[in-house]
Amino acid sequence: MSELPVSARLYIASVAVVALGAIAAGPHAEIDVAVLVLLAVLFVLAESISTMVDGGRVGISPSSSVSLAAVVLVGPVGAAIVGMCAGAHIRRQQLVKRVFNAAQFALAGYAAGHVFLATGGQTGVPGTESFPYILVPFALAVVSHTLVNALLLAGLMWCLGAVGPSPRAVRWRPLARLELSSFGYGMVGLFIAAIWGVVGAFAVVLVLLPLFIARWGFQQYVAEQQAHDATLATLAQAVETKDYYTRGHCMRVARAARMIAQELGMSAERTQSIGYAGMLHDIGKLGVPTKVLQKAGPLTEEEFAAIQLHPMRGYEIVREIGFLDETLDGILHHHERMDGRGYPMGLAGTDIPESARIISTADVFDCITSTRAYRRARSVEEAIAELRRHAGTQFDPRMVEALITAVQREGWSTSDPVEPSTSDVFETAETTQQDHDDPGLPIVGERDA
Repeated sequence: MSELPVSARLYIASVAVVALGAIAAGPHAEIDVAVLVLLAVLFVLAESISTMVDGGRVGISPSSSVSLAAVVLVGPVGAAIVGMCAGAHIRRQQLVKRVFNAAQFALAGYAAGHVFLATGGQTGVPGTESFPYILVPFALAVVSHTLVNALLLAGLMWCLGAVGPSPRAVRWRPLARLELSSFGYGMVGLFIAAIWGVVGAFAVVLVLLPLFIARWGFQQYVAEQQAHDATLATLAQAVETKDYYTRGHCMRVARAARMIAQELGMSAERTQSIGYAGMLHDIGKLGVPTKVLQKAGPLTEEEFAAIQLHPMRGYEIVREIGFLDETLDGILHHHERMDGRGYPMGLAGTDIPESARIISTADVFDCITSTRAYRRARSVEEAIAELRRHAGTQFDPRMVEALITAVQREGWSTSDPVEPSTSDVFETAETTQQDHDDPGLPIVGERDA
């Protein structure tokens, strides 16, 4: 915990103290201890089999179903006690995370329980006479449970500097998706409570078993996506081995492309597809002679023509990979220009696929901010000015402004800069007419500094 910022430590301690205070305040007399113990055990088991998402940083589990069932069966304080058991799950986790998770679930259950009672709900096993009247109080309890969880987690992320104040900030979106999934699990809690009086604790097995099967299927999907990512990253690295000065370029273009897609509000699936296009946009350069890619001087017509073929070669290399979909358009057309002077097909304006317009902007942005064999990297501010100068002619202005907004909010950094190995390498910038990564954009050498 000492590694956390002071604000985060104070925040976690405050949440824990409030949660303990809520439990201590009672009342406890009306709680069925046997039901409480069973719910606590089931909650720990459910919390321990969470599915990790967002790169393994957060997990989602069916434990909220048990927590909401506790709201109905044992009331606000009982739900808080059950939620406090989040710190006792069997997965390996740092103590500070256990403390926060326990306090977070306790307060969410406590708040949901009071909302449930305040809106007409009654504690205990619901009978047939409880329906449909219990639906509204329970739905409001689920909403309050989700909101309290989201607000407490958002507060911690704020203290850690992981989110910003803007509702459009990209980092809010994974949090929103996570809480929506939790909301769906929470609604299952009413089914657990409704059949508890018939089968007891076995109610959880009957309701959650299908969810566990679905979770297993989701894990298989996640593993498949990870395998896809690893395969495409290997292909991207194969391109970069041909040119020492472009190492990391494909992954940075993928990152910038995802930033644009997210800023435009695209779905997670499209954002992923466009990120793949960024990773593979230069895969066709495997067919370009290494001496051409690494040449510091001006290109001959034959060499320039060889580079111009790389989008089509890239398309041919990966077109049989079924899951790429929109990625293929981004690879094939990422050197088209808005004014129709690009290649390979000379498309113009909105005839250029949207994914390709995104990749074009991301590609050149990284080219300008990265060191090449014939010039040093330029600043982000200079890159922004260059993109705006060519917006409408080479780039889609909408993509340019989306990237600028995202970069100004999140920042941008390349890998460790690669300094040219000789002092005279920049002299070739006086005669070089094209950037090897983007022949359509004149490079700027030391003479313009």
